[in-house]
Amino acid sequence: MGKVVLVTGAARQLGGRFVRRIQRDPDVERVIAVDAVSPPHRLGSAEFVRADIRQSGIVRVLAEHAVDTVVHLAVTGGAAGAPGGRSTVKETNVIGTMQLLGACQKSPTVRRVVVKSSTSVYGGTSRDPAVFTETTQPKSLPAVGFAKDAAEVEGYVRGFARRRPDVAVCVLRFANILGPYADSALAEYFSMPVMPTVLGYDPRLQFVHEDDVVEVLRLAAGEPRRGTLNSGTFNIAGDGVLLLSQCSRRLGRPTVPLLLPAVTWVGSALRTVGVTDFSPEQIRLLTHGRVVETTQMRDTLGFRPMYTTVEAFADFARSRGKGLLPADRVDRAVRRVASVLGVEDLEVSGPVAGAGAGVDEGAKR
Repeated sequence: MGKVVLVTGAARQLGGRFVRRIQRDPDVERVIAVDAVSPPHRLGSAEFVRADIRQSGIVRVLAEHAVDTVVHLAVTGGAAGAPGGRSTVKETNVIGTMQLLGACQKSPTVRRVVVKSSTSVYGGTSRDPAVFTETTQPKSLPAVGFAKDAAEVEGYVRGFARRRPDVAVCVLRFANILGPYADSALAEYFSMPVMPTVLGYDPRLQFVHEDDVVEVLRLAAGEPRRGTLNSGTFNIAGDGVLLLSQCSRRLGRPTVPLLLPAVTWVGSALRTVGVTDFSPEQIRLLTHGRVVETTQMRDTLGFRPMYTTVEAFADFARSRGKGLLPADRVDRAVRRVASVLGVEDLEVSGPVAGAGAGVDEGAKR
C-alpha cells in the first residue's frame, strides 16, 4: 500500500502545484486535496474534498481516507482583496492549524506532518543579527500580521510534536517565495509601476523560487534519504541576497523614497483600495531586510535549491514584463555613475554566510 497524502490549501496556486507534483511519486497511492473553496486549477488525479479546516469536520476527512501524511500549506499571508479579509486569513492560519493538529493527534494513521512556515517569524528590527539561524530568537516577537500567525502556528506544532512523538514533524521556514506564478503580497509590491521605499534604507532580501518550494515540500513529505533527516525546523532560501535597489533596477521600476511615517500612511491607503497588502510587517522587511542561514537545509535535510536568490528574482521579473524604465539602461547608468565615483557596483550574488561563503562586502556597505 502506498502513502495517502492530505494537502491543505489546495485552492492556492502553490497548493495546486504541489498536489499535481506529489501524486507522481511512485510511493504515493492517493492524494486528498482540501480547501474551503473550489480550486480554479486542475488537480490531476487527486480527490478534492471541500472542507474548512477551521471546523471539526477535518477529523472525519482524516479518518475516512486513512491519511498517513499531512502537508499543511494553508498558512498564508493573504493578498490584497483576499476573500473575507485579514480576519478570515488569520482564523484559517491559527484556528485552522489548531483544528488540523487536533485531528492529527486523534488519528491513529497519521505518521508524518509537514508545515509551511515563514522566515518572518524572526521579526525585523534594527537590532537583529545579520544572518538568522534556526535557533535564533527574535529580539521582539511579531505583534501583528502574518508573522504573528506563523509564530503562533509553530508554537502549536511544537506542542503537537511533544504530544505525538511517534509522528515525524517537519517545519519549513521559507524566505520570500517568487516565481512566474507568485501571488504573495511582496509579488504585488514588486508589480507596482512605482515602488515606495523607506528613505535611508536599502535592505538585503532573500528569495526562494516556487519550483524549489514544491520540491522541498515533496522531499519533506517522503521518507528521509540515506544520511539525511527530514524532521525538525529548516530555513529554506536560495543562495545569495539582493538589495532592494537592485530589485527595482532589474524590474525597471522607479522607487519613491519616503520617510517612514509617510510609507506607513501610503501602505494603509494601498490596503484600503485593494492594490496590495502593504502591511506593517512588509514595511519592516523593506526597512531592515532579512537573511537566513541555510546550512541545515543542505547538510541535514539534504536539499539544494535549483535557483539562487538572483535567479529566482530574474525568473519573476521576466514574468512581470517591462517596467517604466528599461532595466538594462538603468543598470548601465548606475554602473557609469559608480565608475565615476570610484565605487564598485553592488552585485550581491554570492552564497549567504553559513551556506558556503560570506555575504558580499557590497551588502555591508
